[in-house]
Amino acid sequence: MGDKWTLLIVRDLASGPRRFVELQRVLPGISTEQLRSRLNRMVADGMLTRKRYREVPPRVDYELTERARELMPILGALARWGYEWAWSTPRSNELVDIGAIFRLAPGLLPPSSADGGTVRVTVEGGRPSTYLFTLSGSGVQVEERPASVADASVTAGLQAWIDALSPERERRGLTIDGDVGLAGRLLDALTAAGAARTPAPAQVAAA
Repeated sequence: MGDKWTLLIVRDLASGPRRFVELQRVLPGISTEQLRSRLNRMVADGMLTRKRYREVPPRVDYELTERARELMPILGALARWGYEWAWSTPRSNELVDIGAIFRLAPGLLPPSSADGGTVRVTVEGGRPSTYLFTLSGSGVQVEERPASVADASVTAGLQAWIDALSPERERRGLTIDGDVGLAGRLLDALTAAGAARTPAPAQVAAA
């Protein structure tokens, strides 16, 4: 677990199987040899399955096992720590991967007795991406794919998402349709630690 890339690979496979080249795309900075070595070790350790397809060119998909999925609450706790202690405004030359936060949703959203449903989340811009969140009593599942039907949808450009997921939770740039309460519950879970970071005025005065 102490390896630089292991938990990031778990995070980026939380939304479903990926090919080797797809993992390279979402893990900037990892070399081909590093990724190959780490995936082989994780397969050997029972954290990933590897499925080969009889296609040309060859296709290999990697997917999390249940053993690896049990790490998601740990990843969620690390993300919350980052919100509380390491958040800063992105620099102008900094690459911001909003999808990395979305893929952490299974570790951030606890089981709930509230009604479930599906939320389609879209990041518009140069390379648009869509995620489908399924909320239920057992937590949340996330898939990185388009979805034509959902109970709620949330759409925004990259900067609006950065603002919405920051500790300030500035959501005026988001377009929310359908079940607003369901969408709000998902957004609250993704930013819960950020909300706790800023004390309320009464707490400031008491201090």
